Amino acid sequence: EVQLVESGGGLVQAGGSLRLSCAASGFTFDDHAIGWYRQAPGKEREGVSCISTFGGTYYADSVQDRFTISSDNAKNTVYLQMNSLKPEDTAVYYCVVSEYIGSFLVHEYEYEGQGTQVTVSS
Repeated sequence: EVQLVESGGGLVQAGGSLRLSCAASGFTFDDHAIGWYRQAPGKEREGVSCISTFGGTYYADSVQDRFTISSDNAKNTVYLQMNSLKPEDTAVYYCVVSEYIGSFLVHEYEYEGQGTQVTVSS
């Protein structure tokens, strides 16, 4: 059974930081691209960041230079370090698994987590 367990969301003031974690099991972790998308009320889903098997990364323009994605293959866990948070970063963040970063960019997900809420107050 595939499981993606997200953690690390919460309430933070603007300018603060949070680190999201996605612990994965039930599939070959290092043979996929793993990323995060976010969904805010009334807004379109946005692919935030993704990391590939070979260490390639993608960042949306809106988070470039503020967010950093990394993976620990020994722990089957992907992290999203979010710094300099802004109120517009408020959303539910979902961990997803895709075949490639290209698949992630067109919202083709093989697996999806339950989501974790991130709220940034002004």
